Amino acid sequence: MDLKKTNAPLTTLTYDRNDIDEPTGNIYEAISVIARRAEQINTEIRRELVDKLEEFATFNDSLEEVFENKEQIEVSKFYEKLPKPYALAVQEWLNDKIYYRNTLDDVKEA
Repeated sequence: MDLKKTNAPLTTLTYDRNDIDEPTGNIYEAISVIARRAEQINTEIRRELVDKLEEFATFNDSLEEVFENKEQIEVSKFYEKLPKPYALAVQEWLNDKIYYRNTLDDVKEA
């Protein structure tokens, strides 16, 4: 996922309910799918952030010394300015980039 090229909003927006529940026909199911995708995005972003911060980590045994690492600060600022995971998930949902299926429908067909 390329976070720099996303066009998700940085602030909260009001969406038309009909646009959200159109693919599923059920607003609760749509929100559930979006929430699960937001959790996945959050996990990916958190893992990526931790990996980048560990590259610049300095390990000291002394508790008295605290170092200000400018690289870590810049990386943290970049991730703070990104759109929130729920905004990314809603944008993916509205652009039909999320694949989902209802497993109950699969059971009924069998």
